[in-house]
Amino acid sequence: MDLTQMLAELRSQKEQIEEAIVVLQRLAAGGAKRRGRPPKWMSSATDASGFAATPARRKRKPFSAATKKKMAEAQRRRWAKVKVQKAA
Repeated sequence: MDLTQMLAELRSQKEQIEEAIVVLQRLAAGGAKRRGRPPKWMSSATDASGFAATPARRKRKPFSAATKKKMAEAQRRRWAKVKVQKAA
């Protein structure tokens, strides 16, 4: 094994260990058990393979022009109702 490759691997392991230490320090500073959604810094951590821990989100399908037109008309009708109610 090449010496430079060994050094590179050791440096990467060192970075992983330092990240783990930082996370543990943050958890220790937090004190008691928290309720609710975990903070963003915890969810942005990567797993051992280097990929993000959360799965990729699915892309949305774009609306067709006809669907957009129907939605716009429906919204105009809703706003017209609101205007009529406010005027009365």
